[in-house]
This record gives sequence, C-alpha cells and structure tokens, in this order.
Amino acid sequence: MSENLREVLQNPLSVVALSYLLGSLSFAVIVSKFMGLSDPRSYGSNNPGATNVLRSGNKKAAALTLLCDAAKGWVPVFWILNLGAAFGMAEGTAAAAGLAAFMGHLYPVFFKFQGGKGVATALGVLVGVSPILGLAVALTWLGVAWYFRYSSLAALLAAVLAPVYYALAADTLWWSFNGAVFGLLCAMGILLVWRHRDNLNRLLAGTESKLGAKKTE
Repeated sequence: MSENLREVLQNPLSVVALSYLLGSLSFAVIVSKFMGLSDPRSYGSNNPGATNVLRSGNKKAAALTLLCDAAKGWVPVFWILNLGAAFGMAEGTAAAAGLAAFMGHLYPVFFKFQGGKGVATALGVLVGVSPILGLAVALTWLGVAWYFRYSSLAALLAAVLAPVYYALAADTLWWSFNGAVFGLLCAMGILLVWRHRDNLNRLLAGTESKLGAKKTE
C-alpha cells in the first residue's frame, strides 16, 4: 500500500468523503447507458433507481442496478467495521461513512445532486452493519411488497422498522448496541420517508401504482 493511500485511509474525514463520492455513482444511469437503455430519469417515475429501471423491461439491468447501488452502501461500512481498526476507525466512522454513501445516492455530486430514493443503498449499509439485520429488513420489504403489491409501502415500513429491529436485538449474539449506528439507522429512515413523501401521499389517496401494473406515461 502506498504511503499516500495509507494517509488517506487513516483520515476518517477522507474516508467519509470517499464514501460520499462512491455513493454519488448513480448506477441506474450508468448501467442504463452501458446497456443502451433510455435514461431512467426520462420515463416512469423519473427516479434513477432499480425499480424504475425495471420499468424499461430489462430485468438484468434492474438487477445489476440493485446490486451496484447496494454495494456502494455496503463497501465503506463493511471495510471500516472489519478492517478499519488498523487505521484507528470504529463504529462511529462506519456510521458516518454509511450515511455519506447514502447521501451520495440521494444527492450525487456527479449528477447535479439529483439522485434516487436510496432503498438499495440503505439496504447495503444495513448488510454492512450486520447481514442478519439486512436480511430482516429485506424480508420485511419482500413480505410487504408481496402482500400489498406496493413497492413504496414496503420501503416505508422497512425504513421505519430497521432501527426498531436494531434496538430490539441489540446486545445479543448478533450485535452490540452502538449509539452512532442507531443514529445512522434513524437518519436513513427519516430521509427515506422524506424521499417517499409523494408516494406516501398517493398511498393515502389510493392512487399509488402497484407492482406489476402498467404505468400510464
């Protein structure tokens, strides 16, 4: 490892900044362009995310977008929690880096600060914190989406329940409670609800589109 890279990795502020830049890679746009698809910001919900890419009819592009968006949330958190101790970093830095990556997805510097809603990236952060926590939240999303057929409702409930799951199962075999991590989950939950505010209004009005339904352009 070069001395310059080591200096960067030893500086928590640099790691958080790099996490934001990683989060700013809007893979819905990148993958769509690479695969010759229309810009996801130009159709459907105009949201650069996996769900909207799926509306293009290309399931591979949607799956790749989902995996990449989740990975950019997972990488910094996992790296810090598992390897950061050698550089003097712990849960507090991991929480800050996870939030930075999440904010990068919402407000990407490379795409005029116009990003997605953050569901996949938030899930990646959760898996970085604990695979068990990520699995619990993912199953919540899948269960709600399957039963009610509303992707937005599933995301809203999963966002609200993530910090609840973390707090209830804290100090078990899976993880010990950490205030910074709990704050991260609460912050992401609040931001996810805020980013889904239009969906929430449509849910309350009964006009939200269901999964599998054809969307009127």
